[in-house]
Amino acid sequence: MLFSKESLRFMRSALKEAGKAFEMGEVPIGAVIIHNNQVIGKGHNQVETLKDPTAHAEMIAITAAANHIGDWRLNECDIYITVEPCIMCTGAILNARLRNLFFAEFDPKFGACGSLYNLPVEKKYNHIVNVFSGLCADESRKLLQEFFRSLRDIEKQNPESYS
Repeated sequence: MLFSKESLRFMRSALKEAGKAFEMGEVPIGAVIIHNNQVIGKGHNQVETLKDPTAHAEMIAITAAANHIGDWRLNECDIYITVEPCIMCTGAILNARLRNLFFAEFDPKFGACGSLYNLPVEKKYNHIVNVFSGLCADESRKLLQEFFRSLRDIEKQNPESYS
């Protein structure tokens, strides 16, 4: 599938957010929410920083966008995420009524939009989100690989701190 220049620009914004997570020692995942071709919410993983298992990039971006609009319904908005969302985040995306979901890289361990599950295509919900994958997948994959490689290197240097 060919993606528009705008879609590429928005995914690059999500990759910048993922870079912020990387710099903080968080799993490098980023998300941005777009309304009328403008970023109205953005987030990056902060699970370790906030000691909060729900502090995923998507959750932070959804909260920021809802605060910006002043409504929990984001039905005229699109979300761009560097990695396929998990069950929790997919549920939030459906509950927020987001229109389109773009993600870069599939997540075979936790993905809920085609990998382990495919929640957006279930006909049981009162909302359908359009899902598009593969946009900037190589960049996202490389960032994740670099992050986990650096973690393994740190673990090799200090094995007692990871027991």
